[in-house]
Amino acid sequence: MVLPFRFYLTTGDVDEPVALTEFARRAEGLGYDGLLFTDHLLGQLGPIAAMTAAAAATEHLKVGTFVINNDLRHPVVLAQELASIDRLSGGRLIVGLGAGWNEPEYRALGVPFEPAGRRIGRLEESVQVLKALFAGGRTAHLGEHYQVDGFEEFPRPIQRPHPPFLIGGGSRRTLSLAAREAQIVGLAPLARQGRADFHSITAAGTDEKLNWIRAAAGDRFDQLHINTYSSLQDGMAVTDNARPVLRAIADRIRDRSGIDLSETDIDESPHVFVGSVDHLVEKFLKLRERWAINSFTLGWRLDDFTSVVERLAGR
Repeated sequence: MVLPFRFYLTTGDVDEPVALTEFARRAEGLGYDGLLFTDHLLGQLGPIAAMTAAAAATEHLKVGTFVINNDLRHPVVLAQELASIDRLSGGRLIVGLGAGWNEPEYRALGVPFEPAGRRIGRLEESVQVLKALFAGGRTAHLGEHYQVDGFEEFPRPIQRPHPPFLIGGGSRRTLSLAAREAQIVGLAPLARQGRADFHSITAAGTDEKLNWIRAAAGDRFDQLHINTYSSLQDGMAVTDNARPVLRAIADRIRDRSGIDLSETDIDESPHVFVGSVDHLVEKFLKLRERWAINSFTLGWRLDDFTSVVERLAGR
């Protein structure tokens, strides 16, 4: 089963009300499917308020997160906020969740940055609490990380049984969780001891990740939207002269990590979108054929990929 293409934008440094609403309206008019907000304690708008404003300014555009740091919000509080956005938007919410990765933010907050296994364990429980609250009725969850009992009267989202979940990562445990529980599975580079493993962005690394996802998803696999994004510096460029860009990316990876990838390795990566419009259209079609990747997060430069979106959106 081939799922249609879906294209999402993030907002970059858009942080003024007029700029945000204009950005959202233009994204909708250009055929993008949704606007996704990052969740960092930096000079940016908070994702909950920003999603609400973007939804209010548009009619069809989906709004979501890429992704909420689960460690910064209790799932009951988060469920109330997210259900409210889904109701206020007429059912246009995407619930993007992550286990948290930015250790400096944790240190600045005075919050312990625990090992990945503990953070992913909390994320697993949080998903269960969120889904129970979205379903309605009394929620009873007595886990290692969260103990929730009650909330018979609680706002429910319009989308049933719940809004689509987007969970992404690079490790087998996180991708397996996403394959079991999410509707959108996000591919990200694998991190080892806080550093990206650049082998994981190659075709061979992606083959391994899709094997993990297929094994965990079972019969669900054909229903999953597989998402990717450019995770490399200068990894997105619409250009008729791609070779120097690809070479520069390969050089940076070698200088940073000692890993020597060829220009072909970089070009084949599902985390690099560099080339002409025709090349990118062909590449996206190949990514879907090989790995079932049909969902792309294309950064915040609205006009760069418009010609690609026009040719593939909904196809």
